[in-house]
Amino acid sequence: MISTSQIGFIGTGVMGRSMAGHLIKAGHQLTVFNRTRSKAEFLLEMGARWGGEPRDLARSCGLIITMVGYPKDVEEIYLGKGGLIANAHPGSLFIDMTTSSPDLAKRIASAALEAGSDALDAPVSGGDYGAREALLSIMVGGRAESFDKARPVLACMGKTLVHQGPAGSGQHCKMANQIAIASGMMAICESMAYARKAGLDPETVLQSIGSGAAGSWSLNNLAPRMLKGDYDPGFYVKHFIKDLKIALDSARAMEVALPGMELALELYERLAGQGYAEEGTQALFRLYS
Repeated sequence: MISTSQIGFIGTGVMGRSMAGHLIKAGHQLTVFNRTRSKAEFLLEMGARWGGEPRDLARSCGLIITMVGYPKDVEEIYLGKGGLIANAHPGSLFIDMTTSSPDLAKRIASAALEAGSDALDAPVSGGDYGAREALLSIMVGGRAESFDKARPVLACMGKTLVHQGPAGSGQHCKMANQIAIASGMMAICESMAYARKAGLDPETVLQSIGSGAAGSWSLNNLAPRMLKGDYDPGFYVKHFIKDLKIALDSARAMEVALPGMELALELYERLAGQGYAEEGTQALFRLYS
């Protein structure tokens, strides 16, 4: 089992802040780093230590979790000269929980193994609510023995922990998740727009369809926010666009046609172009209302 006394956590944004908080509440001693220190103050007040830079965490922590924004951030943190792998002690375990590129996850795992360590790709689904309530679905790629070692730590942050296969498999699973959400979000927006135009009370409509065959997490959790005009981010539009582009690149490489996702990406890029990139994914409803 991984020692719980030296855990590093990089990335304390909307999701990472809650996830790291659960580790502290579970009794783990945490060292944290974020490019904007003020976003880590909440965790420092809970008892976390400030880690300086990624290389400092690598030198002092045997288990390091990352939850950052974009693949370029992941690549720099792991593979840069001042990054984790170049500065870690042999035997370290890295867990990247960012939604990132499957190919990059494979490169990181290969570099970690070459350096005498190991890496898991473990993106999550469940949004801000899942992060706050430790109900995330965590989909993991990498060596099974490393997954088994990491399981007790991951269990502090999520409810569903599934080992999907070798390195990159967690990211591929997350792409499948995002593809399902993308087309589903369009359907939800269209459903609510139709109900409103028909003269129905959309909230009353939700009472019927939310418990029927159309029911889904997004319908039951995000549609009510749409109808109230609550577009605060549980997951940013800008990050969803990033995910859909990764999924589309992967799909094209595998020669898989995804017309629904292509349309969703087009709509989300239009939404971002109107100035709503910092809002939550449910803001897609702006294009229908």
